[in-house]
Amino acid sequence: DINNKSKFKKILSLHKPIAIFNLAAETHVDRSIDGPAEFIKSNIVGVFNLLEVFKEFTKKDKKTKLIHISTDEVYGDVLKGRSKETDPYKPSSPYAASKASSDHLVYSYVRTYKLNAVITNCSNNYGPHQHKEKFIPTIIRSILKDQKIPIYGSGNNIRDWLYVIDHVQALDVVFHKGKMGETYNIGANNEVSNLDLVNLICNICLAKNIHKDPKKLISFIPDRLGHDKRYAINYDKLQNELQWSPVYDFHDSLSTTIDWYIKHKK
Repeated sequence: DINNKSKFKKILSLHKPIAIFNLAAETHVDRSIDGPAEFIKSNIVGVFNLLEVFKEFTKKDKKTKLIHISTDEVYGDVLKGRSKETDPYKPSSPYAASKASSDHLVYSYVRTYKLNAVITNCSNNYGPHQHKEKFIPTIIRSILKDQKIPIYGSGNNIRDWLYVIDHVQALDVVFHKGKMGETYNIGANNEVSNLDLVNLICNICLAKNIHKDPKKLISFIPDRLGHDKRYAINYDKLQNELQWSPVYDFHDSLSTTIDWYIKHKK
């Protein structure tokens, strides 16, 4: 719990890390709509507490780097083109607003206190071990259990999907090469509508003989409040300045992800 300042201080004092990756966050948009308070507590107040402890720690060791992991959702709807690091923030959900706030806090501490921190904004992640509340695990779990696959609205909302290992490798590059105070977008150019994604997963499951007719499970439900139509990330800066590019094939890594959930049904 990054709100636990005393415990966080002890961890830094004991281990003297060369880097801190702040992946601690409440992240599920639906839950932020139903109950924003936890998102404010973790994503804003938690980051404030982390920054305060980190500020004190770096008075002794200025080489330690903080990598703050954020989201493309801070940019809001992207109807044309792709979000660049210089684009204004227009968050649509309490979750996105809380992450936008945390980004601004981190940058303000860089500017005011000269903290050695970097911000990254990534597109939608997927892969093994992901929490069951997320969209791709929900699709897979529904097929495995022969239950309805819920799709918001018409299913035309578009997301850019980033495989978790590509993301981790990007974060490693940012740790080693990223410059203090800079923001780096992390994407994969895997733009697909929610409905097309469901159909793709259904086709993979059909080929694996997991279900005889998974597409019959597709069920359209009332749209999410404030649902953004499209997210798309421009990661030219990361590619050109730090020489990172995604390497994992979307179809192959989706298949690997499905295999993991089959093996870990419990």
